Amino acid sequence: QVHLMESGGDSVQTGGSLRLSCAVSGDNPETACMGWFRQTPGKGREGIATHESVLGSTSYADSVKGRFTVSRDVAKNTVYLQMNSLKPEDTAMYYCASTGRGGWSRCGSRKSSDYTHWGQGTQVSVSS
Repeated sequence: QVHLMESGGDSVQTGGSLRLSCAVSGDNPETACMGWFRQTPGKGREGIATHESVLGSTSYADSVKGRFTVSRDVAKNTVYLQMNSLKPEDTAMYYCASTGRGGWSRCGSRKSSDYTHWGQGTQVSVSS
């Protein structure tokens, strides 16, 4: 049983930084491929970053490249999203997700449909 729980969301001003955490529990193969997504009301979930645990490969959406960094602490079983130079357009609910069992072929995908396990989300608000 995979369980994901995000934390670290807050309200910050433009240019500020936040670090989101995703506590991961459950079968390791099911959580080897992780993604961070965000969603605003009335819009679909946008995949913004992915992390693969064997090689440590990462990928980023153009909207966050150079500002956000995804990483994983294996000992703490936690995936992080470091967000710098935040902008008002980064305001959203942020979710972490895993591709689940047999999900290696979907590793690195930023499509929400490729992920089977989701956390409950954490809100990030950036004011100008």
